[in-house]
Amino acid sequence: MFNEKSYNLKMDKAIEVFSKELSSLRTGRANAAMLDLIKVDVYGQQMPINQVGSITTPEPRMINIQIWDQNNVNLVDAAIKKSELGLNPQIDGQLIRLPIPELNEERRTELKKLIKSMGEKCKISIRNIRRDANEELKKLLKSKDIGEDEEKIFEKNVQTITDNHIKLVDEKVSSKEKEIMTV
Repeated sequence: MFNEKSYNLKMDKAIEVFSKELSSLRTGRANAAMLDLIKVDVYGQQMPINQVGSITTPEPRMINIQIWDQNNVNLVDAAIKKSELGLNPQIDGQLIRLPIPELNEERRTELKKLIKSMGEKCKISIRNIRRDANEELKKLLKSKDIGEDEEKIFEKNVQTITDNHIKLVDEKVSSKEKEIMTV
């Protein structure tokens, strides 16, 4: 039997991944989630920064990382410099300060384009999930596991789920754009 819930969950997952990518984008404000995608090579493995130190945002334009092990300070520093965030870490003992520079107009425009393209990629994966669902429905109809009426109902439901998810992506894109354009 056709399970539209599994397709709904797959679309939820696509949005979850998109949201995580969005939160790691650098806006004018300090946000610990910006560091989520940066991995540090410590103890012979790649670890997220929040597993080698504690991250705080004491001011709107500052992120502090208190590194637990003195030996990892330079490794974290190097990982941040290598990332595409364009941040310049300042080391003070085991504390790394990350001043967040204001975004200039050019960077804001670049970020808007990037957000739009990330949103588009997410919508494409949602549409691909819809296509998979519709293909499964056609197979079930062909093998006479469901009737034509059932197929039409399921197709309509899948389309509704798809529309809702795409609307959610659009809302996230426009809210992130507003956040970036706010000076």
